[in-house]
Amino acid sequence: MISGLALPSASSLWVDAEYTEEVNNSLQTFLSESIEQLKRENLYKIPKILSTPAGGRVVLDGKPVINLSSNNYLGLANHPKVVEAGLEALKKYGAGAGAVRWIGGTMDIHDQLEKRLATFKHTEAVLVFTSGFTANSGTIPAVVTDKDVIISDELNHASIIDGVRLSSAKYKKSEGYVYPHKDMGALEEILSRTQSFEKRMIITDGVFSMDGDIAPLPKIVELAEKYNAFVMIDDAHASGVLGKNGAGTTSHFNLYGRVDIQLGTLSKALGVVGGYIAGSAVLKDWLINRGRPYLFSTAHPPVVAACLIASLDIMENDPEPMNRLWENTRWWKSELQKAGFDTMGSETPITPIYVGDEGRAQLMEKMLMEEGVFALAIVYPTVARGKARIRTMPSAAHTKEDLAEALQAFIKVRDRLSATAAR
Repeated sequence: MISGLALPSASSLWVDAEYTEEVNNSLQTFLSESIEQLKRENLYKIPKILSTPAGGRVVLDGKPVINLSSNNYLGLANHPKVVEAGLEALKKYGAGAGAVRWIGGTMDIHDQLEKRLATFKHTEAVLVFTSGFTANSGTIPAVVTDKDVIISDELNHASIIDGVRLSSAKYKKSEGYVYPHKDMGALEEILSRTQSFEKRMIITDGVFSMDGDIAPLPKIVELAEKYNAFVMIDDAHASGVLGKNGAGTTSHFNLYGRVDIQLGTLSKALGVVGGYIAGSAVLKDWLINRGRPYLFSTAHPPVVAACLIASLDIMENDPEPMNRLWENTRWWKSELQKAGFDTMGSETPITPIYVGDEGRAQLMEKMLMEEGVFALAIVYPTVARGKARIRTMPSAAHTKEDLAEALQAFIKVRDRLSATAAR
């Protein structure tokens, strides 16, 4: 026995084990019943196993398919220069950073990445997080208090919503702080009646991840300046897609210096993993001290930082991937629309094909897979009930032949479904 420490008796351990078994049985029952409910509602998801690099054509669950469900917009995830940079960093730095960053996990290559990103974004500073999700959940609660209000677009990404919920600010839709999608009249009305709050924070996606449309950022910034609010934009799907060299929505609209907080991801167009916050030096300093995911998450492996620096080099010096992305995007949207598909007003490579019914969308995904095309059905809770769609993502990694073959598969599946429904 350790002096001064009373250990539990064998009998008490047995009781605890019995209690734990009862709790586990109750948990398993709840989970099993909940999963069955998801299946009945056509909301159940099964991840597919990818056994090749994330290119335009991949092998999923052992089947070769055209991949229209990847965020690898520029094809950088397996670009030879990116891979080589990663291999060199692995040899130089090893596999891991060894600690959270403020304790001793920040390496010189992490610092280099943040300086490169700050230059890329035309901001004073950048702080990198382990993901875009943690960048949102760490930043939003850190910059507002219970004396503030957060004003959100109703179609903001789940990571924004969760970050907002973690804050102490007012934010609820039921209390009138969420505006209808891109409705600038409603935004102004909310700003007008929230002047008694200490700070007003407007937060929006730059490119909306399920619809592919672009936020009216110039008007948002204009209203923020008129009503003394500040703006945070989540540029996850604008990074590498909009603006000079893919610098994002602020660059796209030439609003440098007028957007207070910019979030970007490193896992989509840049092809690796992570998220970052771009803004002022004092914002970075504050998040280093109060951004909880930064404070309590081990730093990225150095290979991640090296690969990202290589991706930035390509984006800044080789326009071909971004040109090819947009050439493929324009062709894909145009041909889908000619074939009678509803692409829901998308303005970016994110190209949803409206279906509506969840069961029909999941059946369509399955039938497309049988035709050699992987295009994911998006259903509730990712989108509203009855608003299911097939979400497609043309990229620089696709050839015109890939997209033409995929288009014929969509037409074939649509016609088969229509014929079945007509019987």
